[in-house]
This record gives sequence, C-alpha cells and structure tokens, in this order.
Amino acid sequence: MSRAPFQLALLDGVRDRATFNSGSDPLDRYLHEQVTQDVRRRVAACFVATADGTHIAGYYTLASASTGKRLPRHPTVPAIRMGRLAVDQGFKGQGLGSALLADALSRAARPEIAAYALMADAKDDAAANFYRHHGFIALPDSPRTLFLPLATVPAV
Repeated sequence: MSRAPFQLALLDGVRDRATFNSGSDPLDRYLHEQVTQDVRRRVAACFVATADGTHIAGYYTLASASTGKRLPRHPTVPAIRMGRLAVDQGFKGQGLGSALLADALSRAARPEIAAYALMADAKDDAAANFYRHHGFIALPDSPRTLFLPLATVPAV
C-alpha cells in the first residue's frame, strides 16, 4: 500500500496497464484490453493516476453524451459521461476514487466545454452510493444512472 501523492495524466503508452487490479473483472478487462481502441477512435478519453509515474493506481473515462431531456429550443441536453472509474486494490481507502471524481468534475465544468451535467453509470449499488455521497442524483427510471449538474461544481 502506498501513501505517495498521485499524478494525473491522459493514458499513454508509458503507463503499465497489465498490473492494474481493481477487483472488478469488467473494469480491469476494459483497461487491459479495450481502452486504447476507444481512445484511438475518439469515443472516450482515459485519465490515469499514478504514484510512481508508471503503474496505474486508478483511472476514469469521459465521453460526450446527452441526457435525452429537453431545454427550451434544444432537443437534448449536452452532458459528459463518466463511463468508468476504478481504483487498484493496493490504493483503496486513500481517497483516490473521490480525487479522480473531483478531477473529472473539474475537467467537465470548464467553461470552454458546453455541457449541462456529468453523468455516471454505476456498476452496482455500492458505486451508486458513492456517487450519491458526492451529490449525484439518480434518474427516476434508472437508479444506477446518476447525474450532477455542472453549475453546482465550484469554479477552479
């Protein structure tokens, strides 16, 4: 277990993805096998936290989305979707998940990005509770799809 400060960066070929183990097979498999294809096709951006510059302690992905709701004169509401967020088991309990979420919110709330909310897809009830703890609101018809209006994110 490490108490080193984390550095956040876009995923690149220097990072060691093979040793990452969050304990969730779908999240681990995505990082090991799929993420580089999604980044290359520009369907997702992946941000990683490292303690040593090489080994990934945690990651999250962002992609464009829409809520399907309407605003006056707009057929849908633009949003940013956090598709995945995971922390390696060796770094759990250090607040890294919350730090990754804060970084994602900071990026999504930048004024040059036109989006109403950050959406998250919780893989289970524990993940949904994590997002609710951080102020996210569950969609009534889909309790594991949550959102946070970006107007509520403090400016950095």
